Amino acid sequence: MGSPQPDLSSFLAALTLELQQRGLHFMLIGGQAVLLHGRPRFTEDVDVTLAAGPAALPLVRAACEALDLSPLAEDPDAFARRTFVLPVRQTASRIRVDFIFSTTDYEAQAVARATRVLLAGAQVPFATAEDLLIHKLFAGRPRDIEDAEGIVRRRGAQLDWTYLERWAAEFALVPGREGMPVALERLKAGL
Repeated sequence: MGSPQPDLSSFLAALTLELQQRGLHFMLIGGQAVLLHGRPRFTEDVDVTLAAGPAALPLVRAACEALDLSPLAEDPDAFARRTFVLPVRQTASRIRVDFIFSTTDYEAQAVARATRVLLAGAQVPFATAEDLLIHKLFAGRPRDIEDAEGIVRRRGAQLDWTYLERWAAEFALVPGREGMPVALERLKAGL
């Protein structure tokens, strides 16, 4: 018999309260946001985009300590400063959380636009469908493209395509992301 399933809603609520208590602005992206906006799929991983750079590590580490989240990297501070990611895991539930640090104007406005969902008494911020779609297209892995297709199938008529086209064009200036506008057009054409 396996271990009991963790109460993800309560965990996300506690995570939200800990980060907010420390003045950290953030949103959930990745699989948890896909569950909200796209095709359901199993995931216990939590991806948190912070509107802060690695200088916020002491605040994030304090939140991790309060939530019994242990770093997965050998030298977590050096790893986070180098990669802008702090991977951690909760001891009891085994839930993995990746804190992703970002100082871009895009991420700051995406965090400000986040959709708040009431979970276990807390308003948990999730990336909007549009911002999640931009993240998925930017990542561009096969799983991300599948997720993007699911978002468009579920939310296509409600999506702000002007916003999506603007950011796809902006990110097309990043080396290796030149194809984002074409990928977005393919998704739109599939509606």
